[in-house]
Amino acid sequence: MTPTAPSLSAKSSHAHVLDKEPVDIDVEDARFALEAIASPEAAEAASTSRSASENTAYAFKTWMIGGIAGCTAKTVVAPLDRVKILFQTHNAKFVKYTGTHFGLFKAGAAIYREYGVRGLFQGHSMQLARIFPYAAIKFMTYEQLKIALGRRISDNHVRNFLAGALCGIVSVAASYPLDMIRVRMAYITPTSGVPAERVRTVAKMIYNEPAYRFGILNFFRGFPLSIMGIIPYGGVSFLTHEYFTSLARSRFASVASKPPDQQTKGRRRKVRELKSWAELVSGGLSGIFAQTASYPFELIRRRMQIAGAHDPTKRGNAARVIREIWNASGVRGFFVGLTIGYVKVVPMFAVSFFTYEKLKALLDIE
Repeated sequence: MTPTAPSLSAKSSHAHVLDKEPVDIDVEDARFALEAIASPEAAEAASTSRSASENTAYAFKTWMIGGIAGCTAKTVVAPLDRVKILFQTHNAKFVKYTGTHFGLFKAGAAIYREYGVRGLFQGHSMQLARIFPYAAIKFMTYEQLKIALGRRISDNHVRNFLAGALCGIVSVAASYPLDMIRVRMAYITPTSGVPAERVRTVAKMIYNEPAYRFGILNFFRGFPLSIMGIIPYGGVSFLTHEYFTSLARSRFASVASKPPDQQTKGRRRKVRELKSWAELVSGGLSGIFAQTASYPFELIRRRMQIAGAHDPTKRGNAARVIREIWNASGVRGFFVGLTIGYVKVVPMFAVSFFTYEKLKALLDIE
């Protein structure tokens, strides 16, 4: 039996399909469209498959950009940090400004009038010497712990909190003596016209204080309390930052994430890039939560750190400091300077996380 020829309508239909122009699909647009509906944790899966040499390179990069991010943020808020320390430690010259309207700005103006711009940045060189290793170790350790804990802990929120708390402990332990010197330098208010104390002089002064048999222990006044305070501070800061950036990339992606045509082409990173304002807001909010959770610990620690400046024979005693604060001001006393803490912490966290994420994007690493 002879097969029948295809109908004219069938021929024309095939010809019509073949004559159509091919559809131009942008591979990058398609990839980002898939990422928008994918799990936020998809990018993290690739990080667990790095080789030992790749992970070493990754650790060094996160160490370097973490230090840069920390120094950038601390420089932005250095004048606020100086005033905050003076408020926390009830410096005799500036206690009159605490609790007053615009006390922060009045205290800053008083420092500027008496000591100039350098007065607002007193102790900042020591701050940078401390913050680079602190921030570098913090970010590097967090990334490594996040990978390691991710293999054992299925709940990402618990993992992020633990990684943040542990990296905070490691970074504080590595940089605490430098912080001790920096706080003393920020606390000292020399007579007008007299040059500020040098780092070496202050370090020698602390070492020679007779409170402890071994002088090196003077650099660790308030250290146990710092460890207690860094657990909520580090844990909450990384937990909330990861949470808010995850929301920005998923639920609020339409307004917070860059559209596909603005994403960097040809990159290896799997996470979608956020708009600058979203990065800054996520960082700032994480700072608010972290500061609130840990502020009483920080205030007690500061009081203990400057105890030797009042009486070199006196050891830092947390119970005594807590009683003194309670008897003087009650519960409110543990939150003296919290407002200025927010004013300082919000831009500091915003700039720190923003700089860190932008440098990660520049190096094209997760």
